[in-house]
Amino acid sequence: MMAIPAQVPFWKMHGTGNDFVLTDALPAEDGALPALARAVCDRHFGVGADGLILVLPSTRADLRMRIFNADGSEAEMCGNGIRCFTRFALERGLAAPGDGALRVETGAGVLTAQAQRDSGGAVRVAMGAPRLAPHDVGARIEAVAPVLDLPLEVGGHALALTLVSMGNPHAVHLLDDGADLDAFPLATVGPLVEHDPLFANRTNFEVVRVHDRGRIALRVWERGVGETLACGTGACATVVAARLHRLVDDAVDVQLPGGTLRIEWDGAREVHLIGPAARVFASTWEDSTSREWGA
Repeated sequence: MMAIPAQVPFWKMHGTGNDFVLTDALPAEDGALPALARAVCDRHFGVGADGLILVLPSTRADLRMRIFNADGSEAEMCGNGIRCFTRFALERGLAAPGDGALRVETGAGVLTAQAQRDSGGAVRVAMGAPRLAPHDVGARIEAVAPVLDLPLEVGGHALALTLVSMGNPHAVHLLDDGADLDAFPLATVGPLVEHDPLFANRTNFEVVRVHDRGRIALRVWERGVGETLACGTGACATVVAARLHRLVDDAVDVQLPGGTLRIEWDGAREVHLIGPAARVFASTWEDSTSREWGA
């Protein structure tokens, strides 16, 4: 089994401020990968990122994506991450699909991404159909899908959660009209929702303000990371939740602290995510003899 190399070439990339370290120089399987992810993602002693993405060969698609959160836990999927993955793979010539569409094996299945020309680096991803049954979100309840306005009280805050899986779990709280999104205490409430016993595998948590039928604003607490500037699967899950509540139309601009994503869903078929993916810099991560990867 290939071990973690002493030097790892990488790209630092971001999608609407959700940032990642990407490399095709790591083994597919290694027990030290979670600790490596924690070290690389550390914003004081490492590169600094929300996640570490591995670009790997696949027997089912053009390439395979694995993503580790900043805390070392592995995620099933990441919407901003797969857009960065796509641009990394195409710009480095790791795949050259004849139709321009890259098929990516993820923990949530095989997804298709298309880098758009003359669109400022935008990538369009077919994210699959949302899954709405409680067990798809890891919720320990018996209920008929979809689960809308599930009551949950944490830290003295009464929430009404809509449960959506985009291959990973999301709990969406829609604010009342006039509520101040910026004033919501996400740093306090977010970790309480993420770790609530209701969720068998923890959950991502979104708090949302619907402006009109084509525009919403979103803040997100990402499982294993904390509050981030953007979350692609979270934006998708939020639009699904808002449409289930009949608050938005088929195409919605989702405003996040890091920028705007475009989400399209017709209420039945798969969700489409459109947004930018940008390279910040390229460098090499060097192992330090003072680091214990297995710690």
